[in-house]
Amino acid sequence: MSPTRRTTRRSLARRRLPSLAGVAVLVASASACSSEAADQWSRLAQPEPQTRQGNLMLDLWLGSWVAAFATFVVVFGLIVWSVLFHRRRKNSDQQLPPQVRYNLPIEMLYTLVPLVMVAVFFYFTARDEAEIIKVSGTAPVKVKVEGYQWSWRFTTEAQGKTATVAGVPVDLSKQSTTNPQGPQLVLPVGTKVEFALESPDVIHSFWVPAFLFKQDVIPGVHNKFELDTLDKTGVFFGRCAELCGVDHSKMLFSVKLVPQAEFDQYMTTQSAAGGAQ
Repeated sequence: MSPTRRTTRRSLARRRLPSLAGVAVLVASASACSSEAADQWSRLAQPEPQTRQGNLMLDLWLGSWVAAFATFVVVFGLIVWSVLFHRRRKNSDQQLPPQVRYNLPIEMLYTLVPLVMVAVFFYFTARDEAEIIKVSGTAPVKVKVEGYQWSWRFTTEAQGKTATVAGVPVDLSKQSTTNPQGPQLVLPVGTKVEFALESPDVIHSFWVPAFLFKQDVIPGVHNKFELDTLDKTGVFFGRCAELCGVDHSKMLFSVKLVPQAEFDQYMTTQSAAGGAQ
């Protein structure tokens, strides 16, 4: 083999190596994305719950979709069956199929089945709603949430200590997991937390998607709810979910779930600093 041919093959191999590496990275990324997408599909586009109440809402969400899909299958199956088996036959002089004035069993079925379905939906919704908005008053951590135009103030009370965090409107384009913008609410994992919501100006809405829950913050109305955080640390973003003015989109904040020891240290530090950050 001539030196020229060997040199040409080596140069081709060098040129193909980055391409093959790129393909490998692309395949690995696609596999990771497909795994993440499959996990997302298993929750039907809902985020992974970070509270016990969030798991209740996710179960209600999935159950509703299962019931809706079952209803679709039955209705669509009846439509297809009617089209296939009750269409006009060839060489038939019959202009219309046999007409029936009424059919008592079918009419009862059409009436009772929807009533049963609505009753079941109502039962599970009322049961889970009562559990989600229940306030025991025994939570060891209490947070006063104040939504104002256009940011948030969080006052946390635990173990006789107080920490207050307030923010200003932030730019959504700068928000990231490594650099969360806006005020940050620090909470311990595996703990019951009570939230008390207040607003001095207009209606806002306290929403953390990872909690699968939001509650309106209404002037003159003191809404309360409790959440039981799970044993998973991390930073989760929140925002106002009610159009409240020109800088509504800048009402961003984050919730940081930390181990109990880190939370205790945080409360001690903030309390020693005068309770404000």
